[in-house]
Amino acid sequence: MAVISPEAYLERLRGYPKNVYVSGRLVDRDDPLLLPGINCVQETYRAALDPALRDLVLTRSHLTGEEISRYTHVHRGVDDLLKKQEMTRALCHRVGGCIQRCMATDTLNAMGVVSKEIDDAKGTDYHRRFLEFLEHYQREDLVGNAAQTDVKGDRSKRPGDQLDPDLYLRVVKRTKDGIIVRGAKIHNTMGPYSDEILALPTRVMRKEEADYAVSFAIPTHTKGVKLICRVTNVRPRLELKAPLNTFGISDSFTVFDDVFVPWERVFMCGEWEFAGRMALLFANYHRHSYCGCKPAVTDIIMGATALVAEYNGVGRAPHIQHELTELMIIAELVYASGIAAAVKGRQTSSGIYEPAALYSNTGRYLAGKHIYHEYDILAATAGGLPATLPFEQDWLNPETRAYLEKYIARNPEVSPEKQHRLFRFISDFSCSAWAGVMQYAGVHGGGSPIMEEIGIRSIYDLESKKRIVKYLAGIDE
Repeated sequence: MAVISPEAYLERLRGYPKNVYVSGRLVDRDDPLLLPGINCVQETYRAALDPALRDLVLTRSHLTGEEISRYTHVHRGVDDLLKKQEMTRALCHRVGGCIQRCMATDTLNAMGVVSKEIDDAKGTDYHRRFLEFLEHYQREDLVGNAAQTDVKGDRSKRPGDQLDPDLYLRVVKRTKDGIIVRGAKIHNTMGPYSDEILALPTRVMRKEEADYAVSFAIPTHTKGVKLICRVTNVRPRLELKAPLNTFGISDSFTVFDDVFVPWERVFMCGEWEFAGRMALLFANYHRHSYCGCKPAVTDIIMGATALVAEYNGVGRAPHIQHELTELMIIAELVYASGIAAAVKGRQTSSGIYEPAALYSNTGRYLAGKHIYHEYDILAATAGGLPATLPFEQDWLNPETRAYLEKYIARNPEVSPEKQHRLFRFISDFSCSAWAGVMQYAGVHGGGSPIMEEIGIRSIYDLESKKRIVKYLAGIDE
């Protein structure tokens, strides 16, 4: 199989037993509320059929030699890291923001690297299990969701110090056939329309917290799994159809109520020394992905700012030109950080390449710190109309349409419909419920800026900079 169609992906979801809850209801996987999010993921399958994107989205499995989706691939070299970043930027342009599927790719790579490192250190068999799972994942062209963030309880306490031990996902029993896990993971983007849950630790663990050092993959419909979901979709259109308005996103609060995981699907169990390594490596891969998706979002903000300035007749105003240039610099600095992370990456013992964390953290930090400023530039240029624009029904109403077309006019070379479409797009993109979620994700997704600061400080060689100055100043060691 290896590469499937968008329709086959949806049909597969329809075959799963019900365990998805939305707004107090137990729903099917193709519930109307979930379809915009599904449509977003389907775009990754459509891209594989698009001659303009096919060579970017598809690659060859190092396990079977078959053509596979890059979303199911593990990075075998610098070129793979660069193409993942390029693919992410290109596909985010198609959906107006997060393409969602990259999180599982980042998890697979982290699992692949660390399962081998555990084997190297302890003589375990995790990496063979991972490769067998990966071959299945590639062959079926599956969609995973990254289950990393635990609910954490009292933030001042470690996992082992919580009053309720289940506030971090943990192993509660080991049997000859597998393990039983209990707990919950949050922020699991695309949980209700994914095939597999890819679970991994959220932090460094101590020896006495070994039961929390666990990583595995299970189908999303496994007995005992409950997916309690928040859905945010772009506002639908009546007649003024537009691509952005067909997409959405959902995140699951994933409950593991004594869930059985067979040993063949377990990639870490009790190796507490490696919990932090897997957690941070996933963050590194995902921050590298952000060096692709965040420039894509800036591209959209930049394009909307330039277009609304043109439609308003102020496209050549010096302050707007200055702010557009600032957006260009932000987008390309973040993207350049991803390129540097790839080029400076290294091969691990698994054969999988990891990006250089200094640069992926730097890129993600720049993205998170600037996101609201970028929206501010768009809002200042567009003015208040995106927030107060009359409903689409009023544009369709013969009694009011002529008034709205007359008074929205600005640039005489731009038709009222184009003006209306642009302002409605900016309204949906920047001041809607969906936009609010995307703005928060721009700050916190992949790790808040403070986490990148910590990551950069922990690996930066500040002492070498001091030595440079001692040399230049003639200060003896």
